[in-house]
Amino acid sequence: MSTPRAARTAHDVMHPGAQCIGENDSLRTAARMMRDLNVGALPICGGDDRLKGIITDRDLVVHCCAQDKDLDRTTAGELAEGLVWVDGATSIDDTLTTMEQHQVKRIPVLENRRLVGMISEADLAKELPDDKLAEFVHRVYSGA
Repeated sequence: MSTPRAARTAHDVMHPGAQCIGENDSLRTAARMMRDLNVGALPICGGDDRLKGIITDRDLVVHCCAQDKDLDRTTAGELAEGLVWVDGATSIDDTLTTMEQHQVKRIPVLENRRLVGMISEADLAKELPDDKLAEFVHRVYSGA
C-alpha cells in the first residue's frame, strides 16, 4: 500500500545514499565525482561527517573556472555557501516551499543531523502532478 500523496515526506521522494565530497577535496575531485556519478551537485561534508554545504556544476564554472582559480588548489569547502536542507520528515509541500524560497533545484535531506539523501528536480518530476511541477520550476527559475 502506497503512502497518500498529501502525506508523503522528503524521505519518501529523495534519492537515497547521496555521496559527499570532502570539504578539503579539490574542485577537480568534485568535477570528476560529478562526472562519474552523473550528478550536477554534491553535498560537501566535513571531517566530522556533518553537512557543510553543497557544490553544483554551475559553482565550478562561475566561481572557479570563470575566476581563473586553480581546480587542484581550491577546495570544495571554499565554495560551500548558504546551507539549505530539509529533515526527512518534512512534507513534500514544505520541501517545495523551502526550495522555492531559496531558489534551489536540489536539496539535501537530513535525519538525526546526518545526510541520508538528496532531492532533485528529477525526483520531484516523478512525484508531482504536471501543473505543480511546472509551478515549482517557474518559481525557482524566475525567482517569483
